Amino acid sequence: MRVTAPRKILIMGLPGAGKTTLANALAPRLNAVVFNADEVRSNVNKDLGFDEADRIEHATRMGWLCDQVVRTGGFAIADFICPIPAARAAFLKGGPAFVVWLDRIQISRFSDTNRLFVMPEQFDVRVDAEGSPQYWAEQICRLVRPVFNSQKPTALFVGRYQPFHDGHKALIVEGIRRVGQACIAVRDTTGVDASNPFDFEYVRSRIEHGLRAYEGLYVIVRVPNITSVMYGRDVRYTIERLDLDQSVHQISATNIRAAEVRTLAIGPAATAE
Repeated sequence: MRVTAPRKILIMGLPGAGKTTLANALAPRLNAVVFNADEVRSNVNKDLGFDEADRIEHATRMGWLCDQVVRTGGFAIADFICPIPAARAAFLKGGPAFVVWLDRIQISRFSDTNRLFVMPEQFDVRVDAEGSPQYWAEQICRLVRPVFNSQKPTALFVGRYQPFHDGHKALIVEGIRRVGQACIAVRDTTGVDASNPFDFEYVRSRIEHGLRAYEGLYVIVRVPNITSVMYGRDVRYTIERLDLDQSVHQISATNIRAAEVRTLAIGPAATAE
């Protein structure tokens, strides 16, 4: 199953095609870090020239910078000519990218780059001469940060998630794989007993962190303390138990909860000191 689109975004094309303008229009929509190839050359890659070997090394380093941002859960945009297939392969070495090709001009002011440039065979979005940068930024944003569609078939998961752990994550990911998206219903059990110490906002933040690679494929809702699930005849719901491997079933919410309660209790005191 493919999750949401890669958070590593390559905006490529000839000099003067509008890469930087598009990158600057897209970045605020995604709260993304932008790596402009010229600025990286001026400040980090001063040792590199413009022969083929150095261009490939530049692409490798650009890809590495983006990968570091993506590993933290953020979006990274590379504003980069990336003119040859070998450079594109080097950029992708550390992980996949969402590729935007600005095919708005046929020739740039740099004759050497024009001779070197090879049109990409694979890309996710081709930006032509029609449409403003804001228009294209919105189209790209919709693809890399999808919005949950409440009218599509949806798997329902009801739980306390005190706290949300890898076992919960595995179940929900499997539900998304089978159905397409999921509704995570968090029962309002905060403070009912010692097994329910976490409030809804804490639980929601843990779920969002755990499922950050599935953004747009789930929604979190707060529901009453549901203890019985009932249905009438011919409701056309599929009720299914998901049995994953034994290691998932053995994850103990009790042990994780105890550790997190201790951490939360220690936190304020440590700050006060």
